[in-house]
Formats: sequence, C-alpha cells, structure tokens
Amino acid sequence: MIFDELPIENKLKNSIKFADFKTPTPIQSKSIPISLTGKDILGTAQTGTGKTLAFTIPMINKLILDKNAMALIICPTRELASQVMDTVLKLNVREIGIGNALLIGGESMQKQLKKLKKRARIIVGTPGRINDHLKRQSLNLSKVSYLVLDETDRMLDMGFTPQIELILKFVPKDHQTLLFSATLPNNILRISEKYLNNPERIAVGSLSSPIEKIKQETFQVTQDKKYHELINQLVERNGSILVFVKTKHGADKIVKRLKYDGHSADAIHGNLRQSKRDRVINGFRNGKSRILVATDVAARGLDIPLIQHVINYDLPQVPEDYIHRIGRTGRAGKEGSALTFLTSSDRSMWNSISRLINPNFKSTQGERKKSFKGKKRPKASFNRERKFKDKKKFFKNDDSRKSNFSDKKKFFKKNDSRKSNFSDKKKFFKKNDSRKSSFSDKKKPFGYTNNPKYFDKKPDVTYNESNKKKSSFKGKKKFKNRKRPKNFSFRKHKKDR
Repeated sequence: MIFDELPIENKLKNSIKFADFKTPTPIQSKSIPISLTGKDILGTAQTGTGKTLAFTIPMINKLILDKNAMALIICPTRELASQVMDTVLKLNVREIGIGNALLIGGESMQKQLKKLKKRARIIVGTPGRINDHLKRQSLNLSKVSYLVLDETDRMLDMGFTPQIELILKFVPKDHQTLLFSATLPNNILRISEKYLNNPERIAVGSLSSPIEKIKQETFQVTQDKKYHELINQLVERNGSILVFVKTKHGADKIVKRLKYDGHSADAIHGNLRQSKRDRVINGFRNGKSRILVATDVAARGLDIPLIQHVINYDLPQVPEDYIHRIGRTGRAGKEGSALTFLTSSDRSMWNSISRLINPNFKSTQGERKKSFKGKKRPKASFNRERKFKDKKKFFKNDDSRKSNFSDKKKFFKKNDSRKSNFSDKKKFFKKNDSRKSSFSDKKKPFGYTNNPKYFDKKPDVTYNESNKKKSSFKGKKKFKNRKRPKNFSFRKHKKDR
C-alpha cells in the first residue's frame, strides 16, 4: 500500500508527497485506514516505527472535512511535543489553512496566548502547560473531536495521570481517541477501558524486544574505569553517539571532561531551558557536536536519524527504559549498535532487563549476588535451650565431679589443722593489745596531715560549740512584730517652675 491509495483529501496527498513520505510503515498501514473510519485505536509499537505520522494524517484529514473541529495531542516531554509539531508543519498545514499551537513549558506564555487567539485548531502540548492554559481559561477544548495520547506509558510513569484525567474533563464525550504506547502495562489497559470506546487493537512487533537490526553488546568494567573505557569506545566508533547517564549532574560532569579531552559534546536534561534544549538538539542533528550525553528525559521522543551508536554509561532505573534508550538508534529500518557498561552493582537490574527482553532468561550460577567461594560456611544458629539440656544430661551421667567434691568435703572434715591454726591466731591478738593501744595514741586530730611530727603537737584552737558566734537576727518574726506609726502619709513634692 502507498499513501496515494488512502481515502484522504487531495490537499493532504499533495502535502505528503511534498514532505517526501513515500511508503507507509507497518504501524501506519494498519492504523491509518481504521482511524479514518472514526474508530478508537489502542496502538502499540516499538519506537522509531513512524507512530507520529500514523495519527497526524487521519487528524488533518478530519480537520479538512470538518471546519469547526479541533484536535488535541498530549505528549509526555517537550522534545516529543516539538517533534510532533514539526511533523504537523511538514504536511503543509499552513497552506491547507489549519491553525496550530505548541503548548509546552520553558517557552513564552505570551506567544502561546497569541497563537490560541488566532483560532488554533491543532493543539500539541504537555499535560502541565495544557492545564495552565485551562486554569487561565485561555484554552477552550469544547470542540475537540480528535484526541491523541502519545507515549502514554511514559506519561503514566512520570506521574501525569491526575493531570491527564483533569484535561479529559474539558473534552466532550463524543470524540475519537487514539492511544499509542511502546509498552502495554496494566495501568494502560485500565485507562483504555475507561476512556476508549470499543478500541481496535493494533500491535506491530514484540513489545518487550528491541529492534532486530540493533547490535547489542555489554562490557564488564569497574566504576573507576568507566570514563576511560568510554574514551576508548568514542575513539573506536565512527558517527554520532548518544550516551545515557543516570543524573543531570553526571551528564554535565561527563560533558565537561569530554570537552577538556578535545571531544565535541553537549548535554541534554531536565534543567535546561527549552531554547537551550532546541539549540543542543539542532547542533547534534546538524553534526556540530558528535556526542550527546543525555538523561532518560531524551530516551523517548528524540527522533534523530543520525544516531548510529547508543552507549548506556549507567543503567536505567526502570527495565522498560532500556528498550526506549536503544530505540534511539536503528530507526526507520537502519542498522545501529548499543553498548552497555556493567559493574558489579548492576547485576540485579541487568537480570531484570534480560528477563524483559527474553522471558526464558535464567541468571547463571556465576551471576548470583551472594557467592560463598573462598569463605567459611555460616555457623549453625545457637540454641540456648538445647545446649542447656545437653549440659544437664552430661552432669547427670558424669558422677566423677560429684564424687570428687564429696571426697574433698570429707578431707576438710578430717583435717582440722587449718581450723586450729586460725583459733590460735585469734587468741594471740586478744592477749597482745600493744597494736591496739599504739593505734589509739596516734588517733588523728581534726583535719588530716601526712607530717609525722604533727601528731606530737597539741592543736592551739579546739573547736567547740561555744565558739560559735551568736547572731542577733531571729528570722522573720522580728519584722512581723514591728510597729508602724498610725498616722502616716506621703508628702507631695512639687517642682518650682
């Protein structure tokens, strides 16, 4: 099938030819004919298969036929929303005469308000900024008859579920909904049951396996040697390279080191302004910077045909993000390669990714986390009650200690020499009282000293109770009995002026 065979308006056919779209991809050839009939679609396909054109062609055709209708496309990220708008503009919507507005964060609100005032009929945006305009009452969705939820699984992962539900309250019930997703978890199925009306299920390729033309490799490395190995890979490989890292700070740090080492690199992450993001992506597309270091914000929706290699410097936080990361290469049927650095701490996550790609995957014995090689076996748990019982039995059976003790007792009874010796010493101390008298003579006076001559002197002052000074103050009683004059008055003092 070719685009000329589709039952669409001639204006749109000419726009498709002008944009150089020749043959439709599998997802396009399956979904476009169904969506042209007005049915809801639940579509799943891998990244880079042409999902954007699959919902923009029926959308524009519907807006050409119905001059009052509106279309709303909700995307998870600014980059994806910008690329969807680029596809819309490629189809010469301006010549057809359909107004449009891109509602994303990081761009001027005044420009967006001007676009909305010019009767924009195609609204592409992120959930946050769309809700901002709804609160301002600058956006009216009462005429929306065509709704697209693009990369829905990503939106739900990013926590946009409440915002999406709030937007859908402003959309009329009678509308066509197209939901596209790379994966199909349970939360997507729940939303499809709630908001889609008997949708047609369209699936292209396996949902959990990456594109076949992507060559996947892993490299075992320690954390401290990661950067040096990255430099080696950059030197060995030709063409543009997309490097994925875990954090924004890590992306900026690696770009700084790469520039210091003479490589042309840029970073893209959530902290950049929209204008800066656009400059970075355009520079990478045009070949000004060969290396793009990105966080998972660019894992989806980044459609750059030039990407030949993807390097996972850090593993993603979610196993599904691995598929979207490596899906940035090998797009539109081209070949690509993906290299993943693995450290000892990445084993569990890599096993989860491997199980997602291959459900029959089983971790080998060497990949297990706990290895007792070269270590002692763990000791058996200590059971105090059991040990005590064993001792009790031992003492019952072994009477040698008991007999030995009784023998000793008999020995002491018979041999009273120690007792008599002690009594003799007692008598000796009673008779000889010289020690007692000498001790009493040297009785210490009041105070303490180490000087032996002091004991021969008599203290000059003896401390008696009579030496205490008698105080004349008898407490508060004295003040209680005090008499005051009966006639007492204050004299007023006047200053002489």
